[in-house]
Amino acid sequence: MKNIFKYFGAAVVGCVAFTSCDNNEFLDVTHYSLLGEDAMYSMDENAVKGMNGCYDLLHRRSGMNDDPYKYWIFNGLHPTMDSQASGWDKDFMTQQWKPGTEQLRDFWRQSYACASRCNDFLAGLEDAPQITDNTKRHLKGEAMALRGFQFFALANTFGRVPLLVTGENFNNTPTKPRAKDFEEMWDFVIKDFEEAAELLDWEPFDGLTGVPQYGRCTKGMALTFLGDAYMWKAYTCPDKAKECYEKAYAAFDEVIKSGVYELAPSYSSLYDADEAWPKEAIWQIVLNSGDKWGSWDDNDNAGARGWTGFYFGPTSNGAWGTYQMSYELYDCFENYLDGEYAGSFDKRRDASMVTATIPSQHWLAEHPKWQQNVKPTAAWLKANAKYLRGYKMEEDGQWVFDQATYDGYDWDAEGGNGKYDPLHPIGYNPFNQEFVGWCGFHWSSGDPAPTVYSMKHWRNGRGTDWSTGALWLPDHIYFKRYANVILDQAECCFRLGKTDEGWKYIDQIRERAFGNLEVGKDLSKFCVHHQKVADYYGDSDGHGDAVSLDGYPFPFNTEVVKVPSAKEYYTKRKADMGYKSEAWLVALGEERRKEFNAEPYLRSDLHKSGFLEDHVNTVYPKNSLPQVGEAVIKQWKTARDFDFDMKKMFMPIPEDETIKNPACDQNEGY
Repeated sequence: MKNIFKYFGAAVVGCVAFTSCDNNEFLDVTHYSLLGEDAMYSMDENAVKGMNGCYDLLHRRSGMNDDPYKYWIFNGLHPTMDSQASGWDKDFMTQQWKPGTEQLRDFWRQSYACASRCNDFLAGLEDAPQITDNTKRHLKGEAMALRGFQFFALANTFGRVPLLVTGENFNNTPTKPRAKDFEEMWDFVIKDFEEAAELLDWEPFDGLTGVPQYGRCTKGMALTFLGDAYMWKAYTCPDKAKECYEKAYAAFDEVIKSGVYELAPSYSSLYDADEAWPKEAIWQIVLNSGDKWGSWDDNDNAGARGWTGFYFGPTSNGAWGTYQMSYELYDCFENYLDGEYAGSFDKRRDASMVTATIPSQHWLAEHPKWQQNVKPTAAWLKANAKYLRGYKMEEDGQWVFDQATYDGYDWDAEGGNGKYDPLHPIGYNPFNQEFVGWCGFHWSSGDPAPTVYSMKHWRNGRGTDWSTGALWLPDHIYFKRYANVILDQAECCFRLGKTDEGWKYIDQIRERAFGNLEVGKDLSKFCVHHQKVADYYGDSDGHGDAVSLDGYPFPFNTEVVKVPSAKEYYTKRKADMGYKSEAWLVALGEERRKEFNAEPYLRSDLHKSGFLEDHVNTVYPKNSLPQVGEAVIKQWKTARDFDFDMKKMFMPIPEDETIKNPACDQNEGY
């Protein structure tokens, strides 16, 4: 409890010190450590501050090397191989993590620090007669939901972990064994979310301000994670599966029928800076670097608040480089050029990623229809002709793609031409180019990584250069969206024999993906902020990272398009790809990949559904492609030289934990 309360106590001391300056007793002030531990619970306002201290640990902890969100890239995404890495980060893509891996250690510490603070807070709140019943209800629910969130993350990362109950922390309980089995592990998490859901409201608590404070745990957040926890229990305790899926279905059904949440009309708008806590957001953390966006100071949390500025930002702006996605993921999005569905295409690709190289002739030969892809607008082509390869102006002033012009462009000595690729039409390219070679990969630490970059976080990470800080851009970390609920509910339906209902839920996601929910909606507000970004990064200002454009980079639909049903498409997709899983599981797996790329729970979703191994072995089969050096990878595929092992997907307990807590044993395989 002292760890929570010291911030509030120190503030009290400071106030006394600055107002007691008229006699020799001004130094005789009450030290914060002498304040009674029950002071936090002497009034509602103090208790709210105590709960805020629990939320504080969702940010970076002073003295820790990594912020708490880097883990979600490494464990939440890289093991799927849909997100790519080079250097030491690649260990999380190739199952090379170890008990000594610092990212796992730091995540463990961060999670237990937050859970322990919640335990201390709950212990004090149990006997706090001065706190009004309504405030106590909200704060208890929030503390239980936040503790559940931490143990949920620990459980789907490490499997079984030591369970610290109310009042326990690693100071007063330094030695404790892991949960004896998965049933005990997940029942602990489930109990927290069940109780939290009973205590909390759909609207976030106002924190005594009179205005709902988004960012606090809510009933919807607790129910959504409750359903997810039941699905994990079903996966890890198969003899309880039917009962667990029924309870998960009930939890998700309550969220769906509440009417509190809905899919955003446009998928492309979800990561706009102005879209903090849209109606689709169930549990979201918005990071704001403020005036510390370029700081490395551990004490001001700038590393956590501005994390995407380093992990996702353009290298020309002093960032570490952009976040790569695989070509296998980029190429899996549907785009219908002719036939019954002509003109329909999945807009999630262009809304979430961009390429930065020109396709090789070898690759084009294997993708003969690629040049017929959806083209940029005529206005964009005219404004940016100097950046394009393969387009020429007709006599009527229209810009058209010409294969001969494309093929006739001279490659430079390194195989690139320094121009943006109109065949991957995102509207404009925000990334500064380094040498990538003609094959579409860049080389870092000897490892090839594809030049397919996530746009989700770049748009809201560092939107400025290193020195000026001219554009404020927060970043959205979506831990749960309404789309997660829809696809999780679809899985429950299939598991429970409600097949038709399951396909309908997947089709809901696909209708939005193809732009049909945009029709008839006024979405003009999204163009305003984006234009500011485009103007800032325009070629004329000397940044050279992008070219200007009018409006949003991907036009909104004005007419409904015809979308293939999920059942139709994925039945064929299963056969074409050679998946071993049933068609409905293929549908769920691939829709989750398209929907949640670069978001925290993709690996978790594929894992708990039992699809992860089939996904990796089918989409990323073991091959003999070059792993290191500057050998050209002409196939535009991911190199994989390791055997995928599901036993490793519960990661090793950090070695310093097994040393400090000898009662905690290690996971199998390590």
